[in-house]
Amino acid sequence: MASTAPPARARARDVVFVDGVRTPFGKARPDGLHAETRADDLVVACLRELLRRNPSLPPERVEEVAVAAATQSGDQGLVLGRSAALLAGLPVTTPGYSVDRWCAGAMTAVTTTAASIAVGALDVALAGGVEHMGHHPLGQGLDPNPRFLTERIVSPDALDMGKTAEALHDRFPQLTKERADAYAAASQRKFARAVADGHVGADLVPVAVASSAKGWGLATADELARPDTTVEALAGLRTPFRPHGRVTAGNASPLTDGATACLLAAEDTAAELGLAPRMRMVGFAYAGVEPGVMGLGPIPSTEKVLRRTGLSVDDIGLFELNEAFAVQVLSFLDHFGIADDDPRVNPWGGAIAIGHPLAASGVRLMTQLARQFAQHPEVRYGLTALCVGLGQGGSVVWENPAFEGDRD
Repeated sequence: MASTAPPARARARDVVFVDGVRTPFGKARPDGLHAETRADDLVVACLRELLRRNPSLPPERVEEVAVAAATQSGDQGLVLGRSAALLAGLPVTTPGYSVDRWCAGAMTAVTTTAASIAVGALDVALAGGVEHMGHHPLGQGLDPNPRFLTERIVSPDALDMGKTAEALHDRFPQLTKERADAYAAASQRKFARAVADGHVGADLVPVAVASSAKGWGLATADELARPDTTVEALAGLRTPFRPHGRVTAGNASPLTDGATACLLAAEDTAAELGLAPRMRMVGFAYAGVEPGVMGLGPIPSTEKVLRRTGLSVDDIGLFELNEAFAVQVLSFLDHFGIADDDPRVNPWGGAIAIGHPLAASGVRLMTQLARQFAQHPEVRYGLTALCVGLGQGGSVVWENPAFEGDRD
C-alpha cells in the first residue's frame, strides 16, 4: 500500500545575489537621455547584460523573471517579466511576471523570487525593475477611491510625495532644512568621488539611445548628478510643495528614467554553475506606516528584519538607503542614533545625486552594496532599505561572503 504520510519538509535553502546591473539613469524630460527609448527595452538591456556577464549560466536554467514598475501600462505593461524575458532571448519556457509595490517594486521582485528559491520552487531567477518617469509621470492614470478621503483613510496630502516629506519636517523639528541641504550636498560629493574612483561604471549597461534631433548615441554614464552642488546654492531653491517649506529639488531625488536587474540563485546551484555569490540574503521585512508620513516606513521594516534575524543595528556595517528625500533618510538615522555623516551610510552617494526611477531603485541599492562588500571584507552585514508611497517601508539584510572576521 502506498504511504499517505506527507513528504518531509526540506530545510530552507540559502539564497545568494550573484550579480546586478543597471542602465545609466537619465532625466525624465523630453530632452533626457532615454526620452525616445522604450521602458521595456531598458529592462531587456539589463537582462541581456546579466546573461553576457555570466556565461556559465545556461539561459534555460533561468526559471523565473520578475520585473517591477510603478506604472504598469504602455511600454511598462504587458506582464513585463514575461515580455522582457522573450525580448531578451530567454527560452520560451521561461516564465515571468510583473510586480508593483511602488518604490519597493524591484526589492519585492527580489524578495519574492528569493523566497521561491529558499523553499525549493526554483533554483535561478532574474529580478529587477524599471521606471520611465518621462513616459509615465508619477500618478498618471491613477483613480484613487474617493473613500480614501471621505472616510479619512488617508490624509489629502498622502498621495503627494513632496507633501509627505514636508510632513516629516513638521513632525520632527530637529530635521531642519539646513540639515537636509547639508545631507544632499554631501550625497552629490560622495557620488562624484565614487564616479571618479571608478566604483560606478562597472555596473552600468551601455544602452543605445535615439534622438530625433541628435540621431543615435550610446548612453554610458548617468545624467542627473550635480557635482558642483553647494549648501549655499541649495539654500536659495524654491519650495514647490509649500510656501516657505523645506523640501526642494535639491534635497530630493530627481525624476528619473532607468532600469535595473539582478541574478539570484540558491547557493548550492550557484556553486554547481560556477557562479560566485556576492551577497547572501539573511532576511527581509516590509511594514506599513501612516500614508501621510510614508518616509518613516524603513524604520519599522528595519526593526522587524533585525528582530527576525537576531541582529542589532550595531551589527550593520554598511547601509544603502534610498534617498527619496533627504529628510526621509535623516528621520531613519535619528531613530537609530546614526550620525548624518556616518561613513557606513551611502558611501557612494544616493538617489539625490544618482536618481530614483521608482520601482527600479531597490536593485540599484543591492548592486552598490554588493560591490562595497567586496571592498570591505571586515564588514559582515549590510542593509538595503527604502520608503514606499502610500505608507510602507522595505528592508533587506545581506551577509558578505567575503567577510574575513569571526563568524561565531
